Amino acid sequence: METFGAFFLPCIGQVKMQPNMICKYVLLLGAVFFISFINPRDSTPEENPAVLSTQDSILTWIEEGRNSTYTREKRADFLRKAYGEAKREVKDSLKTKYFSRLSLAYQQLPDSMLFRETNRRTLQLAQKTKDSVVQAEANWDLAIFYRSTAIPDSSYYHFAEAHKLFKALNNDFFAARMLYNMAVVQADVKDYTGSEITTIRAIELLKPLDKYRQLYNCYNNLGVITKDLREYQRAISYFDMALDYLSKLDEENTLNYEILNNIGTVYQEQDLHEEAISYFQKIVESDDLFEEDKSLYALALNNMAYSKLQLAEYNELPSLFERAIGIQDSLRNIVGLSLSYYNMAEYYLSKGDTVQAMTQAQKARTYSEQSSNNERLLQTLQLMARLEPKNALQYTQRYMVLNDSLIQEERKARNKFARIRFETDEFIAENEILTREKQLWAGIAVGLLLLGLAIYIIVDQRAKNQKLRFQQQQQASNQEIFNLMLSQKQKVEEGKKMEQKRISEELHDGVLGKMLGARMLLTGLNKKADEDAIAQRARAISALQEVEGEVRSISHELSHAAYQKIHNFIHSIEDLLKSLQENTSIAHNFRYDDAVDWDGLTGDIKINLYRMVQETLQNSVKHAQCKNVSVDFAKQGDDLLITIADDGQGFSTKRGKKGIGMRNIASRIEKLGGSWDITSVKGKGTTVLFRIPTEEPNTFESNNEQRELEEVKTA
Repeated sequence: METFGAFFLPCIGQVKMQPNMICKYVLLLGAVFFISFINPRDSTPEENPAVLSTQDSILTWIEEGRNSTYTREKRADFLRKAYGEAKREVKDSLKTKYFSRLSLAYQQLPDSMLFRETNRRTLQLAQKTKDSVVQAEANWDLAIFYRSTAIPDSSYYHFAEAHKLFKALNNDFFAARMLYNMAVVQADVKDYTGSEITTIRAIELLKPLDKYRQLYNCYNNLGVITKDLREYQRAISYFDMALDYLSKLDEENTLNYEILNNIGTVYQEQDLHEEAISYFQKIVESDDLFEEDKSLYALALNNMAYSKLQLAEYNELPSLFERAIGIQDSLRNIVGLSLSYYNMAEYYLSKGDTVQAMTQAQKARTYSEQSSNNERLLQTLQLMARLEPKNALQYTQRYMVLNDSLIQEERKARNKFARIRFETDEFIAENEILTREKQLWAGIAVGLLLLGLAIYIIVDQRAKNQKLRFQQQQQASNQEIFNLMLSQKQKVEEGKKMEQKRISEELHDGVLGKMLGARMLLTGLNKKADEDAIAQRARAISALQEVEGEVRSISHELSHAAYQKIHNFIHSIEDLLKSLQENTSIAHNFRYDDAVDWDGLTGDIKINLYRMVQETLQNSVKHAQCKNVSVDFAKQGDDLLITIADDGQGFSTKRGKKGIGMRNIASRIEKLGGSWDITSVKGKGTTVLFRIPTEEPNTFESNNEQRELEEVKTA
């Protein structure tokens, strides 16, 4: 359950973990590229001699082969070229240098077969040229390889060889780091006393050098060792000292969370689960750990869930276990999966569901075997014996055989460690390595084949499911917008009908009544010719003139309504912004070019544009914490320019990962043949610009869009 931090630290001239050495190699690589740039391969012999060109090419290929941003095949191709040229090099000093770097590159690729070959050649050449530094580095790399392949005795031997070479060179820093790595290997086989002694020897060398990162590693290792020895107070004391050294580092890291997790496990093993949960809670609630170190986050999540299980706090279980398993599965962290499934089995056993408990236990057993985690395998066999009493004898026998075998192997390893400290028997060690390698390669070949097949099936199925879900989301979104536009059109039609009714009432009650009164008055006056009749006729004529004016006014009103543009699409956007303001209290400002026929846009533009605006506004609500949003619809040539800006907190566009919303926007803008851009400054808000062409869409695509809408409507 605990973590050790950085087990293996880099050797001289190798880029593994040291920031200052990484900078040196970045500068070296930059110099190599600069030289290659100013001296192209087709230059004259005077400008670029053949020998220097070949040397530069080999170094460049090796650096390219270590570039983790390339695919494994591309890196292997670069290293293959470098390997071929390095073999043809005649100068032993240069050849030693090339093979030393090739050995490290193949270890990082990883390609164990070519690593073993180049590492063997490196050792031979280093011995021939008496290059002690390269010899030490090659032994260091070989020790890391053997530990990764679960051969602790050989790993310890080569760390010890590297330690002797660094000590002879009076390099206390790297000699101390070899001692630390030897101590870690000793702890792997439960040689706790030997590991503690070796770690203290490393600390004695490191303290005068003020190497805080390495001192942190040493005290963390002492804490883990003493915890396994059940000396819990000493363990916490060592972890506190590790934190003290960690606080002296200038660099940002997540190592303090490792220590918090380790302290939590100390309380967990003492059944002080409430105290343990308080430490795990700090890790789980951290803002940046999930992105920085998902594996540690999942481990802390699982540990917290286990402590809650021991306290019978079931309200968040088994969801906490399932979250941890989901993260570990995405990282292919089989060691973590074995622990999480084991804890899940204990949870279901506590609930009395032995069927589910057995299912989880079998998964824990599988992952324990895959990761060679024999301690977890022993625990799982004990649990399975409790779950299936009828097969308890079988599980118990398997447990006893495995336990005896482990005890014997650990005893053998400890004896070898003791022997290596006094003498070096390289011949015996090589014979044992070759025997184990044959068995290891057979198991690795079968395991990799099955693992590769399983990964291919899982990845392919996930890709298909994701594509199907995305299409379904697109169809649902398009149908929603289509219904919204229909609703908006119905509102406009209702408005027109209400206006027609009002004008009808005006004509009937106002104009028609006045005309009837004037007609009756004139009919009566036609029979008279006195002055009073003449005056009444004048009033009747005036009333008719008033009617004429009223009719003209109504006519003008009707004419204005007939020529007035009613933008259904614009109304939809306005409704969206009003809804935003009502639900979030975010003020909005909407501007649009009234000269543009927005309703004349094609259906796919309106549907996708509405959804992109909606998604951008949702991002402003969820992430920006803004108070104002402005939306601007304009046209430039044949392109629509849609600008959405907020005054929120902004974000770094370089570091941000695209979520599902932004991927949907990218998909829609690509479908429309347009482009988009995000400009954001922390503390100064975010601006999103869409540029969408308004040319007639391809008939085939337009038909497919229409079919998609029809399928949604008839589904």
